[in-house]
Amino acid sequence: MNIQEAKFEYLLRLGDSSLIIGHRLSEWCGHGPILEEDIALINIALDFVGNATSILAYAGQTEGNGRDEDALAYLRSEREFRNLLITEQPNGDYANTIARQFLFDTYMFFLYEELKNSKDETLAAIAVKSHKEITYHLRHTTEWMYRLGDGTAESHERLQNGLNDLWMFTPEMFDMDEVDALLIKEGIVPDLNKVKASWEKRVKEVIAEATLKLPETTFKQKGSREGKHSEHLGFLLAEMQYVHRSFPDSNW
Repeated sequence: MNIQEAKFEYLLRLGDSSLIIGHRLSEWCGHGPILEEDIALINIALDFVGNATSILAYAGQTEGNGRDEDALAYLRSEREFRNLLITEQPNGDYANTIARQFLFDTYMFFLYEELKNSKDETLAAIAVKSHKEITYHLRHTTEWMYRLGDGTAESHERLQNGLNDLWMFTPEMFDMDEVDALLIKEGIVPDLNKVKASWEKRVKEVIAEATLKLPETTFKQKGSREGKHSEHLGFLLAEMQYVHRSFPDSNW
């Protein structure tokens, strides 16, 4: 594997994760618990889709085979996607969505904080812009962690259940392979061990302050880097890609 191939693969991991979590959050449109939160979730979803657009466009340029961001988003099969498994998990109830977003947003916050220092100028520029948005995302989900965790008995239980169910997907965030090794050596991406240390510290602090308990499960669910996904991604892609595949090459 050369640097170009490694960078393309890494960009797919970033872009696909943002795209899929953005689509998941968009499913809350019209279903939020209150109007203000309904709007907030959709704005966050749009931020993720915008981030995915920039990264997948750069991925297409890096690949050099004429595929743009639309082709990468809508014309790849399930096994070609590299998004983290946690991003494709169903929304569940509102507490479950908040648990998923808090875990993912914390990861994104510290990852993009490091990517701002990338020697790849394009990736660094994307990271600088996206980190401003992610800072808001994390603040938003953290506030809801406190509100639900230290709220009623029911909200506490639902949020704890969400954390317990999703915890097995978190180790995958910090797995590293040949792609990471090549790009770390070139100063293009960070060592995820550093990101993991910051993530663990922040997550433990918020969970404790929200009167919740750190999940005890040690089971690890992974496979996205080899294109192995949960059953949920196929259904999500069928919905997301339907219009584009039904009317190829259409222009608005």
